[in-house]
Amino acid sequence: MYRNTRHRNQTELKFVDFKMPFLNQLQADNRWIQLSQLIPWSEFEETYQSHFGSTGNTAVPFRVALGSLIIKERLCLSDEETVEQIRENPYLQYFIGYPSFRSEKPFDASSMTHFRKRISMEMLLAINERICQVKKSDESKPVEKKDKDDDETRKGKLIIDSTCAPEDMRHPNDVLLMSESRELTEHIIDTLWEASPKKANKKKPRTYREKARKDFLRFIRKRNRSMSHLRKGLRKQLNYLGRNLSTIEEMKADVSLSILDKQEYKKLLVAQEVYRQQKELYTQLGEAHRSIPDRIVSLCKPHVRPIVRGKAAANVEFGAKLSVSVIDGKTYLDKLSWDAYNESGDLKDQLRAYKARTGYYPKSIHADKIYRTRDNMRYCKEFGIRLSGAALGRPPASDENRKERLRIQRAEEIDRIEIEGRFGTAKRRYGLARIMTKLSETSKHAIALVFVVMNLDKILRDLLLRIFRKLFKWLFFQYQAVLLAPCY
Repeated sequence: MYRNTRHRNQTELKFVDFKMPFLNQLQADNRWIQLSQLIPWSEFEETYQSHFGSTGNTAVPFRVALGSLIIKERLCLSDEETVEQIRENPYLQYFIGYPSFRSEKPFDASSMTHFRKRISMEMLLAINERICQVKKSDESKPVEKKDKDDDETRKGKLIIDSTCAPEDMRHPNDVLLMSESRELTEHIIDTLWEASPKKANKKKPRTYREKARKDFLRFIRKRNRSMSHLRKGLRKQLNYLGRNLSTIEEMKADVSLSILDKQEYKKLLVAQEVYRQQKELYTQLGEAHRSIPDRIVSLCKPHVRPIVRGKAAANVEFGAKLSVSVIDGKTYLDKLSWDAYNESGDLKDQLRAYKARTGYYPKSIHADKIYRTRDNMRYCKEFGIRLSGAALGRPPASDENRKERLRIQRAEEIDRIEIEGRFGTAKRRYGLARIMTKLSETSKHAIALVFVVMNLDKILRDLLLRIFRKLFKWLFFQYQAVLLAPCY
């Protein structure tokens, strides 16, 4: 049924006449109120306070800073939209620690950048450990000393794997990278020439920028590029960039580089390293030998390295490589590195971390095939821990034993799939597939914050599920009591 509203003018509704559902009191079952009770705000206040001195303006409290970052990550908002949402929503203001509703902006959107720098990745990892703290056994009771081979000292399962968190950047191209470096050096030469005291008596150094730009456009517009075209385009840009860097070295005698701002000077150092690397790669013969350690693929993000993953969508990804473990449904970030590494070397450290978190070793470790090295298998066997996957040696001769072994391997592989689901959720829902920050430290912060928010949502879902189960159990007993009541 549709109620006819033509006799009422909807445009005449005043915002002062709008009825609020709550009067001076928030609803206790709201998700943000429940989330605020899961975070130990006061335990990390002192660590956050160490970033500030005794003078200056009053800093934003730790709960406001961390709460705003969690809101941004959980709702997938920009910095500006996060500030507006907090200004309009009383539940969000309660979440960040406000005692009452305020109609003005809590802080400027640019402050979010400072929050990311002050709340480091290490602090977020400590917060994640505190949130996901596994309840250990009662240590007040006397515990008998058990042998390391005793099966009772092995509990639970450890699921480990690695992934890559790609950065928000253009797919690198050697010629394009050289062109960007060349344009940067041209701008620096213009800046130094304007500040030069001898520009009245000397002629401005030539940069051939128009010719260099035409050569770059001629190369980049060509669709089918052979190896000779690639080397020719790279050689030309190398010559232009090398000439500009030599000109800057000569101009340093007249003008100090201190007139450049911090970003320009940093990019100049990166451009010099890019020129060295690309020149060394150009002189190497053969496609199979074109490699160099710590290769720079972005002028704005020099910390990013190519990570070869061998995936169907992209053989090479550009971002940080992560080693992650899942324990009792909680996700932990164990290692983050900008350089490519073999994740099988992290198994021992992740096993020790499991022992520190729970107080005992796991019964089994569920990992990919790359973790099944002889060293790892020997280490797990020493502690009586089963490492998932096919056993070494010949398969059993008996069909029954062979089928049983395949059944166990399949069950262990199904358990390992959980961490793949975590990676998919983190990349689709929480933005791990595209890190939008620019600096190395802020990118680490963004990656660590993803796992904090993921675990908060997991804990909140488990809490609601327990409440629902208790309610269902109570209703079931009430229904049973009515059925069994005597009828008169």
